[in-house]
Amino acid sequence: MYFAALLARTEDGWEASDTELDDVETLTDLADLAREAAINDDTVVALIEQEGTWFGVVRVDGEDDPRVFLSNAAAAARSSYGAMLTDELLGRDDNDADELDSLDLDGTEDGETETETDISEDDSVNGSAPPGPLGDAGLLSDLGIGEKELLDLQGDALAEIVDALGCTDVLEAVR
Repeated sequence: MYFAALLARTEDGWEASDTELDDVETLTDLADLAREAAINDDTVVALIEQEGTWFGVVRVDGEDDPRVFLSNAAAAARSSYGAMLTDELLGRDDNDADELDSLDLDGTEDGETETETDISEDDSVNGSAPPGPLGDAGLLSDLGIGEKELLDLQGDALAEIVDALGCTDVLEAVR
């Protein structure tokens, strides 16, 4: 079960809206959705959470490229929306997915045997996301949540984020 919300910064604070991600297939789709919620091209923060397993923050400032942070890339990669964000952060595209389709479950090509060097290589080489945080941990620094604070969040992380942004009541109204 996912929870997703958009927080749009205004002159008077933040406005929140519950958002459906059914039509979101790429980070560009999510950024476009965030830009639609923006007030005067100001900052929009998209928050995504999956049952306390992982959370993601996507920040969109006007027409700038979106900035993304995932709390646990390996866990996020096992879900559809998390995989979309993980793939973007790892620089994977549709062609990479096609290459992964030709791999056996152990990460070797059909008919190949796994060698000692295959076993010791980084997980991301074999198509899996690295464990732990991934992305821009400083994306909320100017809003009062520094890198260290974001990296240390556990439990109900979204509640702590919106508390630091000063918009707990606004988010709770849509939750």
